[in-house]
Amino acid sequence: MTLLFLDVDGPLLPFTHRSTSPPDPAHPLLQRLNPADGPRLLALGCDLIWATTWMSDANDLVAPRLSLPPLPVLDLPAETTPPPLNGLHWKTPYITAQADGRPFVWLDDEISENDRWWTETAYPGPALLHRVDPHVGLAEGDFAAVRSWVDGHR
Repeated sequence: MTLLFLDVDGPLLPFTHRSTSPPDPAHPLLQRLNPADGPRLLALGCDLIWATTWMSDANDLVAPRLSLPPLPVLDLPAETTPPPLNGLHWKTPYITAQADGRPFVWLDDEISENDRWWTETAYPGPALLHRVDPHVGLAEGDFAAVRSWVDGHR
């Protein structure tokens, strides 16, 4: 099954205000979550994995608000801002290592052409690195692009 690595800040929590969830005084940014994103992500038929500096907090704070079950968390280093690796996003080597040749999708707002080029040339399996507009968050066009790619790689 296709793996789907999912970032939180930007894709699920857009940087511009949208109020789609009830306010939470302890975590005011969480009201930017769109509860419809959870079922739409599950409908993609992928194995979802958190790829976020939220780490296990994504399961505690984000997943319940999206009606997602607890998800595996990508093992990222404790240092959240490692130096760039020849222009690669610092998550790229961790994601490709965990994917281990299996088809994967990565949804993030910081993916660059360099990450795509490196993955296309160095990764042995199919991969879709899809950049989400961090001011909008996941939108129908993002879901359509992922659905189309996943359907073409079943």
